[in-house]
Amino acid sequence: MSVKVIVGAQFGDEGKGKVVDYLAKAADMVVRFQGGDNAGHTVMNECGTFKLHLIPCGIFNKECVCLIGNGTAVNPDVLIEEIQMLRRNNISVKKLFVSSKAQVVMPYHVTLDVSMEKKAGIGTTKRGIGWCYADKFLRKNFRMSDLSNPECRQPKLHEYLPLINAELRFFGAPEVSEKMLLLKMRGWSDALSPLICDEFSLLHGFLNEEKNVLFEGQLGVMKDIDLGIYPYVTSSNPVAAYAAVSGGFPASKIGGICGVAKAFVSAVGDGPFPTEMSDEKSAALRGDGTAADDEYGARTGRARRLGWFDIPMLKYAHAVNGFTEIALTKLDKLDTLDTIKICTSYMLNGEVTESMPDTNDLYRIKPIFKEFEGWMQGTSECKSFEMLPRAAKAYIQFIEQKIGVPIRYIGNGPFRENIITR
Repeated sequence: MSVKVIVGAQFGDEGKGKVVDYLAKAADMVVRFQGGDNAGHTVMNECGTFKLHLIPCGIFNKECVCLIGNGTAVNPDVLIEEIQMLRRNNISVKKLFVSSKAQVVMPYHVTLDVSMEKKAGIGTTKRGIGWCYADKFLRKNFRMSDLSNPECRQPKLHEYLPLINAELRFFGAPEVSEKMLLLKMRGWSDALSPLICDEFSLLHGFLNEEKNVLFEGQLGVMKDIDLGIYPYVTSSNPVAAYAAVSGGFPASKIGGICGVAKAFVSAVGDGPFPTEMSDEKSAALRGDGTAADDEYGARTGRARRLGWFDIPMLKYAHAVNGFTEIALTKLDKLDTLDTIKICTSYMLNGEVTESMPDTNDLYRIKPIFKEFEGWMQGTSECKSFEMLPRAAKAYIQFIEQKIGVPIRYIGNGPFRENIITR
């Protein structure tokens, strides 16, 4: 049996979609295990170019079961749109399932998210994910099982609406009616009930049969609600351990953890960013937004903030997740730089540290950089590590040596085949 978890090692946007699509060729099941449609996983393969927000990136393997799992927050409208988009492109969704325990993102969650961002924003994607998880922990939210059980919907909605409308009034947003929401949920039920499943039984069946199961994470460790740059974080836990927690199986069954890190660092939204580049350097890496792999958010379209590679951040991500391997993506984006920097440590209060400070201290640290010679030649045609330019190999080996984890996969272009395996 092989259970592997794919997680982000930075702020998100590391290229997890491409890595999952690549590894899913040998997977029997791919499970999306947290977050919602605030994700944007871009896949470019022989089927075309796709930006997936809820559906696991294993969907392009016709033999692979894809599961939107327990820990996720599902906006049914977005899921229906995504299914329709795949069908229009002749991608089968016959093996797509949604856990009955997944949380439902309701229309009022989106309204509340947008309203709160207007008052005091932290850079969320305004998809209602935080409000959905908040209602989950208040125990006043719908799960996917409620969509296939009409007897549950009206009593719960009748109970929840007074609080919901009080929140909407507080933000000056229009209240919602019970009748409108019931009609909405009936439509969702008609469209999605055939996909709703008992995740525990389905997943454990695969585990017991020693199938290859891949868990697809979203965002990265620095956006974890507990371990990230709080409060500029997401509302779930995008770390490897949460795959087992949400899936309801022992963590000891996880056989491998792949940390995905970009060859530089990017971030969307507010918060500290120790190695952020100047606008001039960022422009050289970002692109103009016309290419699918340019540095703009796949969900929001916002220009990403860019920075130099951060060793203390990756060490922290490894300490949290326990990487057995690393996928280093977008190496080709550095091809035109004559010099490249790597942050090796931080200076805080006059002392050098490689530890990850708290959010407030991250604003005050000064990164300590080591400068590398650029390779100034294209890498996207390289099919092996040996074919890479000498300076590119030195860059990769330095990161590998500092973290103490093998860099198993190197992304050197946007397409599925642009991955060097070592």
